[in-house]
Amino acid sequence: QVQLVESGGGLVQPGGSLRLSCAASGSIFSINTMGWHRQAPGKQRELVADITSDGSTNYADAVKGRFTISRDNAKNTVYLQMNSLKPEDTAVYYCNAFLWLRRTTGYTDHWGQGTQVTVSS
Repeated sequence: QVQLVESGGGLVQPGGSLRLSCAASGSIFSINTMGWHRQAPGKQRELVADITSDGSTNYADAVKGRFTISRDNAKNTVYLQMNSLKPEDTAVYYCNAFLWLRRTTGYTDHWGQGTQVTVSS
């Protein structure tokens, strides 16, 4: 069984910081792109940032300069460092990863269960 488990969400004041983690576990042969998405109440899920296996990154305009995505390939883990948080960053944050599972062919998209981030004074 493959799992993506997120951690690090919580309540933070505007201007504060949080670091999200997402660890992939299970019968994994290879991991391609990993990413973070978010969904605020009443809004569609949107890409926040993603990172390829060789470290190339991509960010949504709304978070450029404030958020940093990184990964530890040895730990099958992706991180999202969030600084200068704003109330509009409040959302459920989901990680996803394109995984090549053992005894299968090709990459498939897998998602975590989500972690709540609330930015409020």
